[in-house]
Amino acid sequence: MVPSNIENTDDWRGCPTPLEICRHQLALYENEFEELNLQLQQSRERIFKLVEMHAAASAECETLRSQLCVAKSETSAASRRATDIETKSNWELMAKDKHIAELRTQIRILSGDSPFKDPFPHQRDNS
Repeated sequence: MVPSNIENTDDWRGCPTPLEICRHQLALYENEFEELNLQLQQSRERIFKLVEMHAAASAECETLRSQLCVAKSETSAASRRATDIETKSNWELMAKDKHIAELRTQIRILSGDSPFKDPFPHQRDNS
């Protein structure tokens, strides 16, 4: 066998010809291309669904933000009302306490006691 013919396998049985190799490689590329196209289509569908989900989540987020603002303003108004009511009731209680003290002083005066005398005198035990 001549050494230059070692690489020449065209006459071997069962060995593909260069044309058959090219056709086979082309078929592999076509299958890979179809698979990649399918994967690309599926990925685009997933991306579209994700975009729709993001839009829905953003809309819901905006709705919740507006509801939160309304709730905050309502809470603030209720807090102001509660503070006003508490202040008013404290003033009314103080006015009633003052009126009661004045009435007690008048009762002591009318009963003959000194109005400024300590009602609970301190008694010291000298034993």
